[in-house]
Amino acid sequence: MMKKTIILLAVFLSSMPMLVAQDVKTLLKQVKDKYDKVNDYTADGKMKTNVLFIKAPIAQVKVYYKKPDKLKIRNEKGVSFIPKGSVNININNVLALDNYEAIDGGKEKVNGTECKVVKIFPISDDENITRATLHIDEKQQIVIKSVISTKENGTYELVMTYKNYVSYGLPDKAVLTFNTKEFKLPKGISIDYDNGTDKDKKDKEKQRKGKVEITYSNYSINKGVSDSVFAN
Repeated sequence: MMKKTIILLAVFLSSMPMLVAQDVKTLLKQVKDKYDKVNDYTADGKMKTNVLFIKAPIAQVKVYYKKPDKLKIRNEKGVSFIPKGSVNININNVLALDNYEAIDGGKEKVNGTECKVVKIFPISDDENITRATLHIDEKQQIVIKSVISTKENGTYELVMTYKNYVSYGLPDKAVLTFNTKEFKLPKGISIDYDNGTDKDKKDKEKQRKGKVEITYSNYSINKGVSDSVFAN
């Protein structure tokens, strides 16, 4: 009897990693189903940019999205500082992965919300995304924070706040943090990343981080967006 119990326990324990992987993949599927409600949207936005010593004015922008991965931020006035490749780094691209490993990273709080941490590793070498960590509000099935690393455009951290459009998984505010080495500057502007001072490494790393905040309003959801909007 004791021997049989030990064998059953060993079988159960050996199956636990598979069960955990299935659980987080089920959660990812639930989140994807929520995000899939949105075929397209337009929204007004206020964009605040903080990059090194550059003081960009708060810009009025229009944001356009169309499934599966078309995203454009258009600024009618002034200069918008957008990190290279960032408009193509969105949650949908991660959730649309077909071949990946998912690991349960436990739980962490983000801005007071307890989240399930899911670490994602694409298996295919063809994917631009090399790894992603999602902090998911399990109750509302939305992504509160993501950290996405790519082959071509570095690593981006995105933190989102939801209120009025949470049923669609659309944020009222998004804060994107990125390495300024991946930053796309207007012509005629350059930045010296190594200023030759004796500041410690932590200060230098802090200087190399940029941040873009967008506050959204007036979403128009699933009303149709022309492909011509995304043409260069």
